[in-house]
Amino acid sequence: MWDDAFPSFLIGLREGLEGGLIVSILVATLVRAGAKSRLPQVWTGVLAAIAVAMSFGAVLTFTAASLSATAQEAFGGTLSVIAVAFVTAMVFWMRRSARSLSGEIKEKVTGALAMGSGMLIVTSFLAVGREGLETALFLWTTARAAGESVGPMIGAGIGLAIAAGLCWGLYRRVLKINLTKFFTATGAVLIVIAAGVLGYGLRDLQEGGVLPGKTAFAFDLGQSIDPNAWYTTLVQGVFNLMPAMTWLQVIGYAAYLVIVMTLFVRGIRATAKPAPAQRVAEAKADKPAAAEAAVDAAVVEAVEAAEEKVVVEKDGAAAEASAEGPADGTDAPDPETESESKPASESGSESGSEPASPADAEPVAAPAGGGRKRPAWLLPVAVVAVPAVIAGGIVAFGKSKPAGAPTIAVSEKECGKGFTAPKPGRQTFQMQNTGDKTSEVYLVDPATNAVYGEIEGLAPGTTRDLVATIAGGSYAWRCVPTGGKAVTSAAVRVSGGGGTKAVVPVSEEDLAGPLRAYKQYVDQGLDTLTGQTQKLSDDLAGGALDSARTDWLTAHRTYSSLGAAYGTFEDFDKKINGRVDGLPGGVHDKDFAGFHRIEYGLWHGASADELSGPAQQLHDDVVGLRKAFPTQDFDPGDLPLRTHEILENTLQFELTGDTDQGSGSNLATADANLTGTRELLDVLRPLIAKREPQLLTSIESDIARMQKLLDDAHHDGTWTPVEKLDATARQRLNGITGQLLEHLAPVPDLLEIRKSA
Repeated sequence: MWDDAFPSFLIGLREGLEGGLIVSILVATLVRAGAKSRLPQVWTGVLAAIAVAMSFGAVLTFTAASLSATAQEAFGGTLSVIAVAFVTAMVFWMRRSARSLSGEIKEKVTGALAMGSGMLIVTSFLAVGREGLETALFLWTTARAAGESVGPMIGAGIGLAIAAGLCWGLYRRVLKINLTKFFTATGAVLIVIAAGVLGYGLRDLQEGGVLPGKTAFAFDLGQSIDPNAWYTTLVQGVFNLMPAMTWLQVIGYAAYLVIVMTLFVRGIRATAKPAPAQRVAEAKADKPAAAEAAVDAAVVEAVEAAEEKVVVEKDGAAAEASAEGPADGTDAPDPETESESKPASESGSESGSEPASPADAEPVAAPAGGGRKRPAWLLPVAVVAVPAVIAGGIVAFGKSKPAGAPTIAVSEKECGKGFTAPKPGRQTFQMQNTGDKTSEVYLVDPATNAVYGEIEGLAPGTTRDLVATIAGGSYAWRCVPTGGKAVTSAAVRVSGGGGTKAVVPVSEEDLAGPLRAYKQYVDQGLDTLTGQTQKLSDDLAGGALDSARTDWLTAHRTYSSLGAAYGTFEDFDKKINGRVDGLPGGVHDKDFAGFHRIEYGLWHGASADELSGPAQQLHDDVVGLRKAFPTQDFDPGDLPLRTHEILENTLQFELTGDTDQGSGSNLATADANLTGTRELLDVLRPLIAKREPQLLTSIESDIARMQKLLDDAHHDGTWTPVEKLDATARQRLNGITGQLLEHLAPVPDLLEIRKSA
């Protein structure tokens, strides 16, 4: 999480400091001009800019979430490239404009004061709004690259908080910072980070089908480095450099970094050695008293002119003012405000007397007709509410069902009725069951049976939406009523559009071969296990406790390698490998039996005589399972499901030490579970490779890394107990197991038996 926070911290710090400096200059300009009454207008503009930036971030987040996976990749990649362009422009602009920023803003404030309160709000909004939009866009892209939002948001929050503190210190003249050096250093780091974001964005565009070269990898270090090591995580989080990158990513990363960094460094050198004429101009500009006095005088003159304009209008047209209110939307300043807005030197030169108090000042006549004063809170609330409402409307409209979504009939007699050739892109179809049976319906390619979308369990008389991304190709509807035959509608042809991803369905027949192969593996394993439990029983009958401990581990590893068959072992699994969890008497409960009962006794001082009975019972149960297995019902759908469940149990029970009863052999069991997973994947390999070859490559890479970590814990026939692993080794083992589970998670859905096949 914290490695993902650094890029966001830097962007929050830099953008926050830029925005804070702009606000500080705005506020200081008004205070020096004696126009404190105009400060709420500045804060209103700032508040509006923040509201627009947050609304923009919300639109990005929720709009992307409503897109298809391929469209999300293209959308995210495009915005990543745009974010890099914004950040690059911001880095060069700030380096070039840092010295003249104060003068430029004061000049704009001077003009805004003369034009009324509305222009002052607009000026502050535009000055801060650009920084806010840049921040929202870059934070969105970094959070997307990190795959989570907590770390980036925390980093950005810390950066903004520090920036606010620095701006307060600079405004109060408590701190002194060389802003030129600050923006130069952070600019160089941001260029490196932006290069990584560009590489990530190019990869997204490849995944979204916008750019070619998706499978053309320049390097793949997945087998050479640990993806969960702290240094790997740090490099990925900060620089967006991945263990595997395509040629386009590498070229884009290197080209951006070399070109932009070269231009940036040249600009620094050019700034460090100004021309003689420039040095003369800078020397003049370094005379703060004269420059500040000139700017302040211009601002004061503008304030006085604006306020005199309001007073004249009120004196000359009182009736009109009472009906329509002040021209600039604010109350006219009272005498006290007018006296405060004048410089002290001018006030003192008039008569030397004290300014008139509010009581002494001539009251302004109340507007005829009793015009109501606008509440002070109305405008700030409006500038926050309007962007939020607009953003909400965009999100709601983007997620709403397209008008005129076609209604497609689902039944044995009317399958696909109402279906015409759709337009390319993301489409919503209203699937209505017009028959009398619950049905499944699939949008398929009739030539290959590939599935683009599906609805299961559509009850009679009900309607549900099916969303699918349409590209060029042939499409048809396949309706499969419960207890009935599959019916396929007439096909339609769609022209144009990019590629779209479909799932090639799996039938029971497709899994028949892998099922036979795996049942043979299990049958052979049970045959081996029968001999091993017999030997364990003989050891205890002869009082050979040391041999019994060795043979117990051998037999338990064999059983643990048959993980995919647990669902078909019925009650035998509880008898053979039941855990102590849930037993009222714990390890002393009369129903505690099998491998773990014997383990507890062997490593807690039980005699051979005490264990000979449980050992013989274990052998009898294995023999019973061996005889019953050929007749047990083995669901083919269990094969893909178990690819994930075996190691899920490993992570839950073995890598936590939950099932250890004294032998400290949890890692040996985990090794056996991995063997069972590998065997299962071997029989399913042809089906997976046909549908998702890249996924299979990732799985095999993760298995190899997990196997190496387990081998490191196995020395001279003994296994390191889980609790004795050092923190780093245990973290790495848990991390790679979790990553392997993530890659295994799509397999059950990928190989799900579909009736459309």
